Amino acid sequence: MTSERERRASADHGLEESLDPGPPKKRSITIAGHKTSVSLEAAFWSVLRRLADEEGLSLAALVAKVDAGRGEANLSSALRVYALERAARR
Repeated sequence: MTSERERRASADHGLEESLDPGPPKKRSITIAGHKTSVSLEAAFWSVLRRLADEEGLSLAALVAKVDAGRGEANLSSALRVYALERAARR
């Protein structure tokens, strides 16, 4: 018989692999006609791509959306918080 803990570990296995933080990766993105560089760990890029797909947006459009609402926060930090908040809602 499989324990609840083993079932959860099995179900979470794919998520753990996809969330390996890895080193930060810098990407150039154009927001409102201006090019900017954003440095995030591979796990955050992966989650943000998935969230963009779910919202029917391109990754650049999702980044622009977060950028528009970030206030004084650093863009990389705002993107991490956005991904974390969305994950917490699930």
